[in-house]
Amino acid sequence: MPTPTKGRRLGGSPAHQRHMMANLATALFEHGKITTTEARARRLRPVAERLITFAKRGDLHARRHVLTTVTDREVVHALFSEIAPTFASREGGYTRITKIGPRKGDNAAMAVIELVPEEAEGRPRRRRARRAQPAARPRQAQAQPAEAQESTQAAEAADQESERPGSGETGDQAGSAEAQAEGAGAQDAEPDDEAESGEDDEPDDDEPEETGQ
Repeated sequence: MPTPTKGRRLGGSPAHQRHMMANLATALFEHGKITTTEARARRLRPVAERLITFAKRGDLHARRHVLTTVTDREVVHALFSEIAPTFASREGGYTRITKIGPRKGDNAAMAVIELVPEEAEGRPRRRRARRAQPAARPRQAQAQPAEAQESTQAAEAADQESERPGSGETGDQAGSAEAQAEGAGAQDAEPDDEAESGEDDEPDDDEPEETGQ
């Protein structure tokens, strides 16, 4: 036996609620839509849709199961032969509830429950596209950063060795060699200057001697 519904039972006992749902389902299948309170429409929707699901099977067991709720054989025949084939491409959502405002007198919320028209076709299911996973990087690409890191470490080690005190001796030797080369160049330049000055002091033979007359 199904678990009893918690809360109010539409103003009656469980047996009264079952008969009320059976009558509302019979009227819905016979007329296509009915006007009732919003609470009753919400309770009727799962009952009516389950009966339509049984009618879509079309076998004898399903027909007998529907007859336990809807006792009118003409309505059951119309359900199996006319209503169920129109929902062959749908997997649910056979009914629609539309609110129409409060009722005059007791101000109860009213609604219209109806079968979905035949023109409304079932929407195809949309599957979400999976996100493309990033391709795995080859091992060579992962080895390159390690090689670059090793080269940078080697360069830093070389710089540190060049900055040590022992490396200053080579710099001093290079500076003394440059000073010696500059001194040798200066000595070579002095004889040339003396030769030039000697040539200027010699008298010219071509000039005539002055005679005292």
